[in-house]
Amino acid sequence: MNNVYSVGQVNRYVKNMFTQDYFLQKIYVKGEVSNCKYHTSGHIYFSLKDETGTLSCVMFAGQRRGLAFRMKDGDKVVVGGTVDVYERDGRYQLYAKEITLEGAGALYERFLALKQELEDMGMFAQEFKQPIPKYIKRLGIVTAPTGAAIQDIRNISMRRNPYLQLILYPALVQGQGAAESIVKGIQMLDEAGVDVIIVGRGGGSIEDLWAFNEEIVARAIFECRTPVISAVGHETDFTIADFVADLRAPTPSAAAELAVDDYRSIVEAVGSYRERLRRGMCGKLELIQERLERYQVRMQYLSPEARLREKRQFLADMEDTLQGAMEQKLQRARYSLELYLERFSGLSPLKKLNQGFSYVADEKGKTVTSISQVKTGDVLRISVTDGTIETKVSSIRREER
Repeated sequence: MNNVYSVGQVNRYVKNMFTQDYFLQKIYVKGEVSNCKYHTSGHIYFSLKDETGTLSCVMFAGQRRGLAFRMKDGDKVVVGGTVDVYERDGRYQLYAKEITLEGAGALYERFLALKQELEDMGMFAQEFKQPIPKYIKRLGIVTAPTGAAIQDIRNISMRRNPYLQLILYPALVQGQGAAESIVKGIQMLDEAGVDVIIVGRGGGSIEDLWAFNEEIVARAIFECRTPVISAVGHETDFTIADFVADLRAPTPSAAAELAVDDYRSIVEAVGSYRERLRRGMCGKLELIQERLERYQVRMQYLSPEARLREKRQFLADMEDTLQGAMEQKLQRARYSLELYLERFSGLSPLKKLNQGFSYVADEKGKTVTSISQVKTGDVLRISVTDGTIETKVSSIRREER
């Protein structure tokens, strides 16, 4: 039995065949557009048909720069891109990278060739784009001094910011010498130190807009130190200047809106910020005031003066307590002394003497308490209340008990 393959294997094999075919990697196909649908994602789905057949095509949103007009059913176009297999559905289709109108002429072919050349040189690269300032004071304009473009830019700019200074370089925007005039305007406004430059004009045919497709204009915009907004033609018109400029506006009016911020919105925003700042400061001050009051209470509690005052009061109280304790101690000691005095008063020799008793001692001062201590002829000293009597023992008589 022959080998059996899955659907995915077959589709993958066919896809590899398409991928390895160099002819299909960069091919141009002409035909009539049918079933053209602009998807919300930005992708464009359409078919090319002629009298012999139909070819499915898709242009992804990332490749839309390769489309300089809005495509519709019935357009005769030339589509450049890659033929490949959509593996999930098993069908092949043309993945478009650029689309041109068939019969647009040599001028359009020059446009595509120059666009590709400048793109390859990196002049359209996003990293070289300068940001447009949020708030500007001086706006430079390179356009014709008459016509709708300058009127639209002036009216919208003055309405959005009446304090803005507009500097117009009256350039030729069509015909012989127009490209050189536009270049000179860009260079002079760049030297004048404006904040933003608008380069543009109203819509027209590819011939009318050709001055903005010249390489010298593209290089002047690329080398300009001032941010440049390109506003050439109507919304569907694209020029080389649009791709190389720092920002593309679909119309001159839109360029003025992109370049000039609304003064009223700035005033309202400033007022809103001022009110927010006032509320924030008031809230902050109230919070700090409450915190300060808490600190004052704590400082009053922890103040050295208050603590010293408290300690002084404590010492005074302790002094009173100590004084009272000492007085009580002295009172108790005085009372005890009186008790002892009263107790010993009965034992006092002087009191005994006052009661009629006397104290007898020998010549040596030794107390005589018995007749055995003396003999006849000894001298005795008899102490009485008011003095001492010396006497000599003449006789001794023992008392019987």
